[in-house]
Amino acid sequence: MSASLFRIVGGLMLSFGLLAPAFTTRADEKKEPTKKEVVKEVKKEVAKEDVKKEVKKEDVKKEVKKEEPKKEELKKEEPKKNSAIVPTKKDPKRHDAFLEIAKKGDVDLLFLGDSITDAWGGEGHGGGAGKEIFEKEFVPMKAANFGIGGDRTQHVLWRLQNGELDGITPKVVMLMIGTNNSNGKDNTAEEIAEGIKAIVSEIKKKSPKTKILLLAVFPRGVKPNAQREKIADVNKIIAKLDDQGKSVKFLDIGSKFLKEDGMLPKEIMPDALHLSKDGYRIWADAVKEPIAELMK
Repeated sequence: MSASLFRIVGGLMLSFGLLAPAFTTRADEKKEPTKKEVVKEVKKEVAKEDVKKEVKKEDVKKEVKKEEPKKEELKKEEPKKNSAIVPTKKDPKRHDAFLEIAKKGDVDLLFLGDSITDAWGGEGHGGGAGKEIFEKEFVPMKAANFGIGGDRTQHVLWRLQNGELDGITPKVVMLMIGTNNSNGKDNTAEEIAEGIKAIVSEIKKKSPKTKILLLAVFPRGVKPNAQREKIADVNKIIAKLDDQGKSVKFLDIGSKFLKEDGMLPKEIMPDALHLSKDGYRIWADAVKEPIAELMK
């Protein structure tokens, strides 16, 4: 018998005098109720309790319904988290290979970026369209290439926070990152710019003496398109990080890859994103002097 039912039965028995003290006189004794009467009264009390419980359940349901709109409002008010600034681990084996390069030291020029930077080649990389040019133009400057295909701002940020600048103090870091963040609705221009700013801040934090050649994100797509417009908006924002080369020099060389009508020629970017050898030649020629100036 449950506790509540026990209390009900007990109460009824008291009311009928079934639990009256043993020393009561015969005159005080009440007529003993029949079994049917007791059962009937018990059922009534149980029914009352059930009604109370149902009322309480309905009250709870009403309160829950009142709270649901409030929860929805709170969800709407919560700002969307910017994935471009959340350090995210990716390609640990390649990261480990870069750590080994960093341990050796003797790096004056560091390339940082995604697949477009990755294809410069160098130690820790396979072949790439820019490999020969990198060997000829930048290895003599004690260059290392820490570009990884598919990287977004959050991946570069994680790599820097996890040792890729430990053991080296480059005179210059050439940074070009953000095109992978611009796909679809992944990130807004403002969010991408925030990711790039976070990387610049991390470089300054880890290696205060290092100067940064910050490149505008390259144009992509055969002809002008919405993604190019987003990238242009990113570049407008990050251009403001330029401080005349005291710590950051912003350089936009995107127009050098385009025809006068804004089209991207296949001989420069065969897939309208990644550079050919001719594309890397254009890039090298555009940054050699600025890098040399920053390294002084």
